[in-house]
Amino acid sequence: MTRTHFSHVKHWVFDLDNTLYPVEARLFDQVRARMTDYLMDKLKLGRSEADRLRHDYWRRYGTTLAGLMQEHGIEPGPYLAHVHDISFDTLVPDAVLAGHIAGLPGRRIVYTNGSAAYAARVLAARGLSGVFDAVYGVEHAGFRPKPERAAFETVFARDGLQADLAAMFEDDPRNLTEPHAMGMRTVHVAPERDTGLHIHHHTDDLSGFLAKLV
Repeated sequence: MTRTHFSHVKHWVFDLDNTLYPVEARLFDQVRARMTDYLMDKLKLGRSEADRLRHDYWRRYGTTLAGLMQEHGIEPGPYLAHVHDISFDTLVPDAVLAGHIAGLPGRRIVYTNGSAAYAARVLAARGLSGVFDAVYGVEHAGFRPKPERAAFETVFARDGLQADLAAMFEDDPRNLTEPHAMGMRTVHVAPERDTGLHIHHHTDDLSGFLAKLV
């Protein structure tokens, strides 16, 4: 039954963090810690206040970076280089996942709120280099973050993606709101199910889910 829901899909869009690798890898924990360190250094804050502000900007602006740019005029390049300077030792190649993604009919892309350079390193560590037709980072959306509609529209226009023929896989349920409104098939990839009406499918096993589609 699942396969029939995706029979029309010709464009496959995948988020990166906690979507193309398991949450248990705790990679984004490192990124969050470096975000907090960056706020402590640039804004001269204590750790608890920097951590609170990091989360507050993420909640209000979509990403911490967007809040820093809006509220403090922070340049995105140095920030992204700092927060993505992490270890990838917890990631292991997943040939089964690579095979399932490669077997999807149509165009396959990654779209992340991180940088494209960071995404390339994650994909390499997961054995997914060369599986995707394109990789888009926040810079390709003019540093507008998901979940903003304009961010999706900018990246999708760049890729030539037709939303009503597309599916999106994403761990953050709020980042599926606009794809759903645009006519995309939405898949929430996370340990726990979100009950939002903008989510068509949920899975805690991306590879197993994709196996039903190829």
